[in-house]
Formats: sequence, C-alpha cells, structure tokens
Amino acid sequence: MPITAKLNNLHIAPRKVRLVADSIRKKTVKEAENILNFITKRAALPMIKLIKSAVANAKNISGLDESNLYISRITVDEGPKMKKWMPRARGSPSPIQKKTSHITLFLDEIEKGKAIGAAQKAALTKEEKKPERIAKSGPKPKISRTETVSQKPRFEKLTKRIFGRKSFSK
Repeated sequence: MPITAKLNNLHIAPRKVRLVADSIRKKTVKEAENILNFITKRAALPMIKLIKSAVANAKNISGLDESNLYISRITVDEGPKMKKWMPRARGSPSPIQKKTSHITLFLDEIEKGKAIGAAQKAALTKEEKKPERIAKSGPKPKISRTETVSQKPRFEKLTKRIFGRKSFSK
C-alpha cells in the first residue's frame, strides 16, 4: 500500500523542481535525504520536508518502519500561474508568469525478496562484483614501447603539411 504526501502551490517553477525530483526517484528514504542535504537547488528544502511528512504518515497511519521505505514514485505537476505585466518601451506591456508546482510523493515498502536500485547495490559485496568484471572484459592487453612509435609518422605528416606551403618556402 503506497503512502502519499502532497505539496501544493510551491512557488518554484516545475521545470526546476523536476531536476531535484529526478535525483531522488527510486531511492531509499535515507539516501534521498542525504542527496537533498547536499543539493544546492532551492527546491531541495521543501522536498526534504515533504519526505519527512510522508515518513511520518507511514509511521503513524500504517505503522511502517522508516528504514524499509523507498520513494516509488514522485510527480511534479504545474500549478496555477500568477500573471503580471511589466511596462516596456513606448508603453507596451510584456507578460510575466510566476509559476507554481504541485509535488506528489509516493512511498512504498521494500519487499524482502525484491531489491530496488541502491538497496540492490548495497546487497552485493565487492567480492561478488570483481569476478563479473574480469569475466566480461578479460585481461587488459599490455602496450609495448614499439606501439607508441606509430604516433610519430602522424606528427611528421603534420609538419610537412604546415611547412610544405608556398608561403614558408620563399
């Protein structure tokens, strides 16, 4: 059962809020809070408050554990625009739109058999990752000094092109 929390009429443009929302999508609650603490965007603080509100909803209403929650879905929709006019040259007005956002956050519980994104990465140990890399890529070939000599003719061609011009020959 997903837990929802909503934030309406946030006075930040939805395009700017979506940048922050994309960085925490499909993360656990603790990871999302850590990420938001270090983001320098203005939308990060309201997002932290929204996550804390959703976690409080999950604890009080459903009795869920905070460490077992992740952000399953987060949507940022456009709210109402405040429309103003700015006087310009020769008395003509130009429109100004103050945009607002509606944010909806959905928290879900991590199932025991199912691992999500970062939780899956934490489950794998470093020892398990190393054999997969070696099996896929294989051993790296060693470069001998004779292979680096092959770059020299390219440099010689360049010097012939530059100094072989008529302007340099006379």
